Amino acid sequence: MKTTLAALALTALALPATAQELTRHPIPDSDFPILQAVEVPAGMTTVYLSGTVPAVINEDAEPGSLEAFGTTEEQTVSVMTRIQAQLEALDMEVGDIIKMQAFLVAPEGEAVDFDGFMAGYRQFFGTEEQPNLPVRSAMVVEALVNPAWLVELEVTAVRP
Repeated sequence: MKTTLAALALTALALPATAQELTRHPIPDSDFPILQAVEVPAGMTTVYLSGTVPAVINEDAEPGSLEAFGTTEEQTVSVMTRIQAQLEALDMEVGDIIKMQAFLVAPEGEAVDFDGFMAGYRQFFGTEEQPNLPVRSAMVVEALVNPAWLVELEVTAVRP
């Protein structure tokens, strides 16, 4: 019986993937809470979440105002809480995030509050309860769609 290349390919697709783990590479000699690299083995499912923005945290503030959405730290926590809920709806968790792109805006006339961003970020990554870290880029942008938004995060996760 002849085996065709197409038949071999179909057979390979039907075989279960070997269980492999992600490989997380920390930054050497650093305690900064991001990774240098992440290796994702073949056969794992990658999930890309759209950019997520903050929710209103102060209903009494003027709609669309900075006070309605909060400080950079508060907005970071708000965004991460929303991402956490999105992941949980997909039977995943924050520890499954492998990559993050952070878009940060400075309030008018001020510098970007990177310390505030990191204070919010550290509540979700590198904790005793959730030690996994992602690779990450942080960019300062002039503005987001809503002028009161200071933080937008886009993440990629891998299904465990």
